[in-house]
Order: sequence, then C-alpha cells, then structure tokens
Amino acid sequence: MVGRGVAALLLYFAFVGADEPTMQYDTIVIGLGSAGTTAATTLARAGRRVLALEAQDRIGGRVNTVQFGDGVVELGAEWIHGTRPSRVYDTAIKNNITVLSQDLTMDAYSSDGRQTDKELVNELVEFCLGQVENSTNDNLPLGDFLTKKLKEHLNATKPSILQDEDFMENFLDLMDQIVGNYEGSNSWNDVSTFTHYQELDGDQHMSWHRNGYKTFFELLLNTYQGGPGLANLSIKLNTEVTKIAWPQKPLTPVEVTCQNGEVYKANNVIITISIGVLKERYTTLFTPSLPEEKVLAIQRLSMGVVDKVVISYPNKWWPNSNAFWFNQTKQERDKAVKDSGWVTYFGSVPFGSSNTLTLWYNGDAAKLVETLPEDVVKRKCVELLQRFLGANVTVPEPTGMHRTTWFTNPFTRGSYSYDSVTSMKYPNSRADLGRPLLDSAGVPKVLFAGEATDLTHFSTVHGASDSGYREAMRLLPNRQDIKQAIDNLKS
Repeated sequence: MVGRGVAALLLYFAFVGADEPTMQYDTIVIGLGSAGTTAATTLARAGRRVLALEAQDRIGGRVNTVQFGDGVVELGAEWIHGTRPSRVYDTAIKNNITVLSQDLTMDAYSSDGRQTDKELVNELVEFCLGQVENSTNDNLPLGDFLTKKLKEHLNATKPSILQDEDFMENFLDLMDQIVGNYEGSNSWNDVSTFTHYQELDGDQHMSWHRNGYKTFFELLLNTYQGGPGLANLSIKLNTEVTKIAWPQKPLTPVEVTCQNGEVYKANNVIITISIGVLKERYTTLFTPSLPEEKVLAIQRLSMGVVDKVVISYPNKWWPNSNAFWFNQTKQERDKAVKDSGWVTYFGSVPFGSSNTLTLWYNGDAAKLVETLPEDVVKRKCVELLQRFLGANVTVPEPTGMHRTTWFTNPFTRGSYSYDSVTSMKYPNSRADLGRPLLDSAGVPKVLFAGEATDLTHFSTVHGASDSGYREAMRLLPNRQDIKQAIDNLKS
C-alpha cells in the first residue's frame, strides 16, 4: 500500500512539473479581495505568471477604504482582529505601518440626553461576549444560551436589574445586534453555540486609522507610495467572469470566459468569490457542473449581512467616546419599527476620520436599509443621532453620507459567513468548499479560497488572506514538499 501511495504521489508531481501547453498565464485568480490579492501576489513573487480578474472597479473586495470627512472611513472590514499570528498585522508591522488599538467601550444614552450606567452596560457586554467564547459544543441557538447565562449571572450578582423590564429588553436587543454585527446574522438565535471559529491572540480591534485598510492591499501589490507593482501580475478590473470550463484531461488548460467576451486560459484557476455569489451562480458558472460535495457545501454554509451608514459633519459635536448605545424605551422602539421598519442600537466613531459617525445594521434590517431612498436613510439616521447624542448641544447639518450595500451588490451578496444553527449540522462544509477540483491525474485545476473556506478564521480579513496563501502554496510544491509527503506515507 505504501509503494502504491508513493507512486501516486510521484505521478502527481510529475504532472505538476510536466510541460504544460504554452500559455500567457500559469494561474488565473478570480476576485481581488484579501484572498485573491494574497494568492495572486504570492504566486507572482514566486515567478508565476498570474492574471487577476476583478468584477468591480476597485481592488479590495469586502474591504473598501474611502476618503470621507477629514480623513478616511472603512465601508467594509473595519479592524484587524487579533495580532498573533496574523498575516495582516505582520504585513503592517514589517513595513513600519502603524496600526492602533481602538477602544470600543460604550457610552449609553437615553433620548432625553441622560447617560445610562456606563460601567454596568460594558460589564454586561463583556460578560456576554465572554460566554460566547465559552459556549457549549451543542448546536443550540446562541441568543437563548446567552439570555439564560446573563439572567443567571444577574440573579446571583444584581437581582434588582432583572426587575427593570425596559432595561433588560433593551440590553438583550443590544446584545442581539452586537452578536449580529460580529456574525452578520439576522438574529442571534440564528447563530450556533457550536463553532469552529478561533480568535487570534492580541487586541481584537486594531485599526489602520488614517492609513486605511487599503494599505494592506497596496503593500501586497507593491504599489504603496507609488511602488511599481509586480512584473508577473496582470490585473483587469471591471471584468466579470461568467464561465469556468475545467478539464478532466491532464495537461489541458482551464478556460475562463468573461462578460465582455474575452476568454483566458491558464494551467489552473483560483476562485475567491464570496459564498454569497457562489450560492447565486454555481449552477451556471462551472462546466462541467460542480460535484455534489461542493454543491452541498455551498448550499449549507450561511452568509451574513452587515451594513453601515456613515455620516459626516462640518465638525465633531458628539461626546468624547468611540462607541454609543442608544437606550430606547419600548415605545421608542415600537414607533421606530412602525415608522420606518428598522432601528439600530449601536453607533461608533471611525478611527480614521474625526468628524464622522457610523451607524451599524445587520440581517434583515441591513437588507431593508439598502433598498430605501438615500434621503430617507439620511433623515432617519440624523434624527436618531440628534435625539440621543444632541439633546444638550447644537447639532449642525450633515455634510455627507455613505450607505453600504453589501447584500444587493451582485459581486458580494453579503458580508461574511458564520456558523449558524443550520450550517453546523454539517460541520465539514468549509473543508469541502476549500477542497480543489482535480483532473484525472490528481492535479489541482480549480482551487477555492476566501474567508468561507478558512476552517477557524472565517469572517475575517486575515482568514481570507490565509486561505489565499494556502491555495497559492498548493501550486508551489518544492522538493522538500515531495520528500516530506513521501516520508509521511512511509511512516
């Protein structure tokens, strides 16, 4: 059996090293978010000829830094989540780029301008988030689990708070939204207590501040501060891929067809489009059709939605805080839902722009906000900010607004994946999604990267980057790889 395994392995590497048909590109990378940019630049730096196709008019995917206010704001990913070991954090540090920890301790305000007990609110938030880290391995709704744990905690330490029904209902709604912002879920009860997600060590909210998250991509691409880029990497923006023909016959190229009629061929292709887009397009994108294992993985994984409304003002007028909780009464909540169908409980101050405020939305509320007229969104958000933060100050007229649309964007169809109660019935789905499609000789022809394929760091920029590096290295075997693989087979 060992001899047969070694023979198969050597056959694999023989095909990898064999003379491929002469083509302009070795690898085509589809999508230039964190995964695609990492994969493309890793291969290009190793001497491979790479073509990167991006459907949008910019690089970054679900990272989108824009000039706004007196600096920059992030319309997509906001923070580096952890520092050790983080490819994203390390890239900044190795290039002498400063990243800063952002304190998200919340101030809590009622609509009459009074502050709710800040220490109590943050203590309870930290307690609940700590329970998330220590949740059960049973596949249960996270919201029910946290509610039970919180009430047990309060009953033992602060029983009088349990009698304040308005505070409890409001705080549980806040935690629902905080969990929703982390996960992208519509409800915290969509999220499973059983998850494979693992936090990195170090601060979970490291900000690129005025440098912007775009700096990560500029460093990878060697374009930071006017760098020349990478000689082996060709990038085409505004180029939507509509068909990927992957061969079963060895030494046959993958053929990629684009919306504009262009056709490109390469030895292999790395697909980094989001799980949301895969759900929508997998039936028409691949020829031949995907194997059942891959289809089931795409269908079973859950894609979340988180959106932001970022508003700029001529000057900073709000209290000195990085994050706010809008402690609404039941009557205020009911009126907001009746009037506009959506409500938020959480706002923050972007670290890269001092005269802007961000309101956060998730799940169905986010999807609704994406579809409303901009003037309605702006008016409702300004009214909310004035009511809760401007009771004792003169609030100037806003100077601008950005409203994100990650769900309606046809090239993202959501923000990031999460472990839902439904998806965790099939805990191997991420591994199945990340497994490459092989030709009949066992050579990878279609490879899959992106945050949803990372087993433990999905939903993060570093997880996406790691997945891109993983697939690039799959295409860069060396003699030590062969020796180690053979040794493993013999042992």
